[in-house]
Amino acid sequence: QVQLVESGGGLVQAGGSLRLSCAASGRTFNDYNMAWFRQAPGKEREFVAGIMRRNFGSTYYADSVKGRFTISRDNAKNTVYLQMNSLNPEDTAVYYCAADGYSGGVRTGIVPYNYWGQGTQVTVSS
Repeated sequence: QVQLVESGGGLVQAGGSLRLSCAASGRTFNDYNMAWFRQAPGKEREFVAGIMRRNFGSTYYADSVKGRFTISRDNAKNTVYLQMNSLNPEDTAVYYCAADGYSGGVRTGIVPYNYWGQGTQVTVSS
């Protein structure tokens, strides 16, 4: 079992920044590919960014956030981060952290992810 707890959400004006954190506990954090998803009201949950397990370092981003968001992980702290810059109202959503025990690359679909956090609300005002 892996338990995930997100933090760092809030209200920010357009053009502002936020950093989300996801603290993991339980089984070996290093062995999991980690990702951030988001779900806006009335919309399906979508992939935002992902990072490979251990220190492989490969990252992946949705086109809508490339160049604005950065995912990173600190394996010593069992934590994954999402730095969000140049936020706009379309980024408003509940953001979820997820862990995937797959031994290959980062997957962008929802189904493969074994573990999810409870979500943190991000609201961007215009």
